[in-house]
Amino acid sequence: MDSLRDKPTPELLVLHATIMEELRARNVLRTANNPTGDLAEYLFCAAFGWVQEANSAKAFDATGDDGTRYQIKARRIHHRNKSRQLSAIRSFDGFDVLAAVLFDEDYQVVRAALIPAEIVHGRSTYIERTNSHKFLLRDAIWNDPGVVDVTNRLRAAEKC
Repeated sequence: MDSLRDKPTPELLVLHATIMEELRARNVLRTANNPTGDLAEYLFCAAFGWVQEANSAKAFDATGDDGTRYQIKARRIHHRNKSRQLSAIRSFDGFDVLAAVLFDEDYQVVRAALIPAEIVHGRSTYIERTNSHKFLLRDAIWNDPGVVDVTNRLRAAEKC
């Protein structure tokens, strides 16, 4: 394979678009947005057999066999941005458990957890400007009672 450094910018953008379309064709991605959130939804549903909701479902992304509603959030940690802030949480009424994953720069699972909604609510900060809650996926969350570390389960799913 030729070095990417030798390719002109338009060719790199075409390659990126082609890869994104192939990932959509494989049902890994569902939107044309940044792939981080779609990848997280795909991996959690593959790992646990959850049913993915329609893109328009409010406040939850998937449902388990037992009726548990999961909000799925992810963050890709990059050497240029090490933030662990997940995307905005609009409502705590619609989900029972937050399924959260941290990816490295190469979209490999670093850590993943299932976090009860009440813990997420207690550790979130309300942001009036956006009418949403901010939640940081810090390492300490894995020590909270009720939080389940599912890192290995997601790593196994990403190999499929």
